[in-house]
Amino acid sequence: MSGSEPGRLARPLTSNLRGWQRWLPGLQTARHYELAWLPRDVGAGLVLTTMLVPVGIAYAVASGVPGIYGLYATIVPLLAYALFGPSRILVLGPDSSLAALILAVVLPLSGGDPGRAVAVAGLMAVVSGLICILAGVLRLGFITELLSKPIRYGYMNGIAFVVIVNQLPKLFGLSIDSVGPLRDLWQTGASVLNGEANWAAFVIGAATLAVVLLLKPWRRIPGLLIAVVAATVAVGLFDLGATAGVKVLGDLPQGLPAFALPWIGLADLGTVVIGGCAVALVSFADTSVLSRTYAARTRSYVDPNQEMVGLGAANLAAGLFQGFPISSSSSRTPVAEAAGARTQLTGVVGALAVALLLLLAPDLLRNLPTSALAAVVIASAIGLFEFADLRRIFRIQRWEFWLSIGCFAGVAALGAIPGIGLAIIVAVVEFLWDGWRPHFAVLGRANGIRGFHDITRYPEARLVPGLVLFRWDAPLFFANAELFQERVLQAVADSPTPVKRIIVAAEPVTSIDVSSADMLAELERKLRESQIELHFAEMKDPVKDKLKRFELLERFGPGVFHPTVGAAVDAYLADHGVNWTP
Repeated sequence: MSGSEPGRLARPLTSNLRGWQRWLPGLQTARHYELAWLPRDVGAGLVLTTMLVPVGIAYAVASGVPGIYGLYATIVPLLAYALFGPSRILVLGPDSSLAALILAVVLPLSGGDPGRAVAVAGLMAVVSGLICILAGVLRLGFITELLSKPIRYGYMNGIAFVVIVNQLPKLFGLSIDSVGPLRDLWQTGASVLNGEANWAAFVIGAATLAVVLLLKPWRRIPGLLIAVVAATVAVGLFDLGATAGVKVLGDLPQGLPAFALPWIGLADLGTVVIGGCAVALVSFADTSVLSRTYAARTRSYVDPNQEMVGLGAANLAAGLFQGFPISSSSSRTPVAEAAGARTQLTGVVGALAVALLLLLAPDLLRNLPTSALAAVVIASAIGLFEFADLRRIFRIQRWEFWLSIGCFAGVAALGAIPGIGLAIIVAVVEFLWDGWRPHFAVLGRANGIRGFHDITRYPEARLVPGLVLFRWDAPLFFANAELFQERVLQAVADSPTPVKRIIVAAEPVTSIDVSSADMLAELERKLRESQIELHFAEMKDPVKDKLKRFELLERFGPGVFHPTVGAAVDAYLADHGVNWTP
């Protein structure tokens, strides 16, 4: 990036902006644009167009809407993101990771009506866009961290499986009624075995898939374009649509997307809102990861909250201009980068080129076979699978591996929307479990090692007579409050000498709530009745502030808080006249 020093992050262009201008990074990019970038941006935009058209159409069909709307969902979001998006190189548009989510809502609500399908998908994009914009304005860019890596892997592997299952009937030239991923797979297999497959369509689709996958390692060779063009030419040249019954895309409407407010009535609004929320979570998770990756490559800074606003604006624009939910693209962004893109002008050029195609040559893709489109989606879905890192997780943390497999099974069995709900529930349970049953330790002094350490790890560690040093490795909250009290009282009971004082090493305790504060008050009372003092060491100031607010600081008294464990032990030895050599 121009103006940045090697090895250092470039200062964000929006850092000096005030007011509304900071929400429009594209304006600042335009103000600092260098003419030397123009040939690269224009060239990269034209190269990018060769992918935008077939991929946009393919993902539209995979999402349950007519192919033309995939181009609408390409044009407008690219223009919106160029204005609102903070990343200079990211390419947005229809994406395979969202196809199953959109289809899961569109299919049952549309009833086979293309117009209603477009309205449902458009409303999902509006909901997703509004959620992302609101989250960005409220600076909630951290919410995608709710899902741990194993859960994300399981969910995305499940999504990839669902996408492939949805596209298999089209690959074989079949039409089936979708009733769920596993049952759809069973129906497809049964139809093929019963001789219902269109083998001409399958050969074209399989050949397209083979070419895309074989040429994928060579990024400078447009394998997807070569495969799609070859399939289209073959169908047109041999008139396979008429002679062999191969389904084709057909004529595209001439013209550009128009403003249209999507609406489907109140009866199904709840389902659409849930789907839009799921889309918002998945699309921002994908976009934030890809955005950070390319920001690191270009040594630039990308504000995650502005990224949310940019993604939201692109989705909102898509929904209001006859599109459907979109996300960042891990396949088209590398194409733009490899072609030399410097700024979002690349996306603008790509959007304008697609628009010109719709105006001047809408019949160019009329012979594009749907089995080839299915192959394009399947090839992208294959890229969503993650196996290598799961093998590593299996080796180092087996229970998290099985957690990932459970999320995959949930998506595969229940579908995309219930699957993401399951993933979120599992993520919350995983978080609560770690805090619900955390590690704790009684500490002693091990010879030759500074400080105090877990006596289960150092059995030879010496205990201070009459003192229990107890460490709790988690925040204190309602779910673990009773367990904390039980473990403290058990440590007192297990002490080899009569206990005069217990010191809680509270450095790992990062927070406390009302339930746990009430528990501490009860614990202090029980210990006092047994003539045992309750003290704390290394408690963080924010936690002390909460104790003060919960009216516990005065009850405990200032003398019970110590800056370090060592200082707490020294105070005990002095207060009780204990002769013990550290």
